[in-house]
Amino acid sequence: MTIDQKYIDKFVNVTSKAALASFHLVGKKDKIAADKAAVDSMRSELNHLNIKGEIVIGEGELDEAPMLYIGEKIGTKNGPDIDIAVDPLEGTNFAAYNLPGALSVIAIAEKNNLFKAPETYMEKISANVHEKEVIDLDYSIKKNIYNLSEYLNKKPEHLTACILDRPRHNSIIEELNNLKVKIKLITDGDVSGALLVTDKKYKVDIFLGIGGGPEGVLAATALDTYKCAFQGRFLFNTEEDKNRASKMGIKNLKKKYELDEIVSGDSIFCATGITSGELVNGIEIRGNDFISETLVTHKSSGFKKIIKKIEKI
Repeated sequence: MTIDQKYIDKFVNVTSKAALASFHLVGKKDKIAADKAAVDSMRSELNHLNIKGEIVIGEGELDEAPMLYIGEKIGTKNGPDIDIAVDPLEGTNFAAYNLPGALSVIAIAEKNNLFKAPETYMEKISANVHEKEVIDLDYSIKKNIYNLSEYLNKKPEHLTACILDRPRHNSIIEELNNLKVKIKLITDGDVSGALLVTDKKYKVDIFLGIGGGPEGVLAATALDTYKCAFQGRFLFNTEEDKNRASKMGIKNLKKKYELDEIVSGDSIFCATGITSGELVNGIEIRGNDFISETLVTHKSSGFKKIIKKIEKI
C-alpha cells in the first residue's frame, strides 16, 4: 500500500504554516515561544486534514516544551490511518537567536510503520552508501572511516564527518582528527545534520554521534527515500527512561536498529526552512505574501525535491 501523492501538498502546507508562525518570533531570544507558535500552528493544520492520525514521535518531554504529545490523535478521523512524527521547530536556538538552519519538520507513514521513539538520546550513523556493513555503530571510528574511504575511493583526509559540537563527542572528534578526517561541527539541528550526507553538494560523507532519538527517526524517513544507510541505538540512561521505553514496547534496550526497522513501507517527509540553512532557504516576507522552501521526499514515487511556494500571509 502507498500513501497518495495528494498528501505531499497537504503536509507541505502543514510545515510551511508552522514555519511562518515561528518565523514571527525569530531573533526574539525566546525559544519556548517560537516553539509553541510552531506547535500550535501544526496542530491546527493537522486537525483540518481528512486523516486518522496519531503522533508517534512527539516533542517536549526533555525540553519541557509545548508538546504535540506521543499518542495524541490528530485529524478529522475520516481518511487513512497514519503515523505522524513531528519536530515543529528543529533548532530552537537557531530561531531564538536568528541563526541559520531552523526548520519545521514532519514525517508520515502508514499505521504501525514508524517506530514509536521515546524522548531520549540516540547514537546514530548515516552515510550515502548502498551496501551493508560499510558503516556500522558496532565498528570503531577507525574501521568506519577506512571502510567508507575504500567504498567512496577517497582518502580519509578527503572525507568530511558531520557531528554535533558537544563535550560527549570529544573522544570521537579526537579520533577523527588523528585520522586527518575533515570535521564539520554543528551546534544544533541533527535532523538536517544527518541529511547532509544525501547529496555531494553538501560535502559531508558521514554523520555520526549522539543526538535526539525523535530526530533520528525523522531523519531516517528522508534517508530511506535517498537510499542512504542509517543505524540508530537508543540510550536509556535513567530508570525513568527505561520504564518509559518498556511501556512503549521496547524489550531490548541495547538494540541497534537498521533503517527498515525504524521506518517501513511508504512515507512522506517535509522540512520547511524558518531561517535559511544548507538544506533550504528560510521564510521570506514580501508585502502580503510569504515565500517558503520545503525539502520533500515521498518514498514510493521516488520524489525528492525542494518545493518553493508563494502564499498569502
